[in-house]
Parts: sequence; C-alpha cells; structure tokens
Amino acid sequence: MDKIVITTPLSDEVIMNLRIGQQVLINGTIFTGRDAAHKRMVELIKEGKPLPVDFSGQIIYYVGPTPARPGKVIGAAGPTTAGRMDAYTPLMLDQGLKGMIGKGKRSPEVMEAIKKNKAVYFAGVGGAAALISKCIKKAKVIAYPELGPEAIYQLEVEEFPAIVVNDAYGGDLYQEGTKIYAVE
Repeated sequence: MDKIVITTPLSDEVIMNLRIGQQVLINGTIFTGRDAAHKRMVELIKEGKPLPVDFSGQIIYYVGPTPARPGKVIGAAGPTTAGRMDAYTPLMLDQGLKGMIGKGKRSPEVMEAIKKNKAVYFAGVGGAAALISKCIKKAKVIAYPELGPEAIYQLEVEEFPAIVVNDAYGGDLYQEGTKIYAVE
C-alpha cells in the first residue's frame, strides 16, 4: 500500500480524503501533549482563556519524550495510550484540533467528536520510539516547561509514520481489523 504524504496544518479536504487503514507520512509542525497538559488546557477553555497554542488544523502527539542525548534533537519519542486523553479530547477538537497521534482505542464520545469536527486519529508505531525520534528534526518546549516531558513541545517532523485508525466517517480500524478474524 502506498503511503500518503500529508503536511500540517490539515485542511478539511485532506481529512476527508483519509480512511482507516491508510498509512501516512506527516510533514510539518506537530505539537505534543499528555494528561497534565490536556487538563490545564481544558481548564483554560472552560475559563474562557486562550490556549498556549492555536490548535486550528493541527495535530497533537500523545508523547512524553525522553531527554535528548548530546547531538540529538530529542530522545525516544514513542506514543502513549490515547485513552488517557479521552476526557479532554472532544473539547480540544472543538477548538479546531484536526489530528491526534497515540496508541490504543478511543472512546465512543471521542469517535463522535472526530466525526463532528472532521478530524482523524492516527496510531503511532508502538515500540519504535527511537526510530520515530529520527523523524523529528526540531523540538522546543512552548508551554508548561515545569511539566518536564509532559510539557507541550512544538516538533518539526519529516515523514513521521502513522496509520489512520479513526476517520471522519466513523471508521474504526480496531473494530474492522478484528472482524477479519471473527468466527461465525
């Protein structure tokens, strides 16, 4: 299967052309964020305050990178379990977020929010943290530095590999994939 190259920020047109099971290579800027950062951002939204990043058309990567070794941009940067962000994700999607990268299934509420907001959830390649870090060309902390690896980083990526797991049409690769092996 050919890999589809996409570049951030993502437009609705790009999102609507993605389907579950497609392999993508992401170029451009992506942001990181895990539980602690999401909690803070949702608190800001509820207080009517601006977010530290304009997430319109952007992708957030659920990762807590390890420290960079000398001469490297970033340490190991493998995906974390996306379900830990599910309580925050619908509100983040309402802010214009278009993509998320993580591992594992999403809740029905998140899947509905993905459809409603014309967004997409990508699976990162678990167990390949060192390899993924080679796709990251620049990394800088842009918010919540006191959170250490859970701070929000701005990453510049080239050919960052991911797989479409949940598309804007309600497709779910985890559900469809298991049907292949179901016994009737």
